[in-house]
Amino acid sequence: MDIYVRRGDSFWYYSNLFNIPLQLIIDSNRDLDPNALTVGRTVKIPGYAAVDYRIRAGDTLWQIARSRNIQVDALLLANRNINPNGLYIGQMIKVPTRITWRIVQGKKNYDYSSLMNDFRRLESVYPFMRVPSIGNSILGKKIPEALIGDGKKKVHYNGAFHANEWITTPVLMTFLNDYLMALTNQSSIRGLSMLNLYTQTALSIVPMVNPDGVNLVLNGPPEEEPWNERVVEWNKGSMDFSGWKANIRGVDLNDQFPAEWEKEKARNPTQPGPRDYVGEKPLSEPEAIAMAQLTRNRDFSRVLAFHTQGEVIYWGFENLEPPESEAMVNEFARVSGYQPVKTIESYAGYKDWFIQDWRRPGFTVELGFGINPLPLSQFDEIYEEALGIFLAGLYL
Repeated sequence: MDIYVRRGDSFWYYSNLFNIPLQLIIDSNRDLDPNALTVGRTVKIPGYAAVDYRIRAGDTLWQIARSRNIQVDALLLANRNINPNGLYIGQMIKVPTRITWRIVQGKKNYDYSSLMNDFRRLESVYPFMRVPSIGNSILGKKIPEALIGDGKKKVHYNGAFHANEWITTPVLMTFLNDYLMALTNQSSIRGLSMLNLYTQTALSIVPMVNPDGVNLVLNGPPEEEPWNERVVEWNKGSMDFSGWKANIRGVDLNDQFPAEWEKEKARNPTQPGPRDYVGEKPLSEPEAIAMAQLTRNRDFSRVLAFHTQGEVIYWGFENLEPPESEAMVNEFARVSGYQPVKTIESYAGYKDWFIQDWRRPGFTVELGFGINPLPLSQFDEIYEEALGIFLAGLYL
């Protein structure tokens, strides 16, 4: 919600007036100097929306404020030119309304359009979150990243490396929404103060690494040539893409990283297809390149890649993982009920490469149980299991 600066206003005053942590207001207005606010400038108040209200007979600002559990001055700030003593019937004003409900409704077929619509809505309510693009997919879709906080502990989560594991995206987006909402409402999640986590961490989330593939699974072949024909050919003529893991070019994005890539190449398909083709070389695909560049630039303390299915957490690679990884995965297991597995005969994955090149904790979390794509009937259970891992990834 936007308000206008008056003479004598300060971020500290806004924090008290709207009951929003001062740091969130500062971080929502990074282009403003907190010590030199200019009269007439716009300030963003996170966690609020300005809701239209039409004046009725007998209304006063004091009555409206009391009924909405806000202060009159909050109404005046949201309505720059309002005359508090000159309201008239039918006049439209803006009423600051605290957001206490989820914007993200993840229990649905969650394609790229759903993701981008939810990001736009979350950004408008929680402007302390930044949403840069880390790169583009084969079909030119921007791959968004959510950035929350500037703490020293740099944590990264990602989802939907594999197209038919798209349910990881709404699970991550639901957590993102709950985290943002708890911050502005100064509430806890499972007894943990989110504001403490915010000040300690810098959280990066890429909820949909493979947008072209997700759309293929959910919506069918794209209109773009030559991919609309090629994907059907690679899928053996079938229009059922529920088994498709790869990107739109038929490359498995989680077999794209230079961590014993040659071993993975030697045992997998040699041509593009729905799954397991590693590409012509490591990091040949723009989505994988974007993830590699992001990881190099952000210098993450730890990474968690969310996949489906199996209710297991893989945490090792070639015995290169640091000692603290075992303690961390045991905590993840405790809060989720998932089984820790140090390693399997698998190479070239994102967490493999991270462990190999950084010698820091990296994890692949396999959410849920069954056959991919997992049914939405599992969504609530998966989210409750994953929530403990999301939180532990921040507090450990």
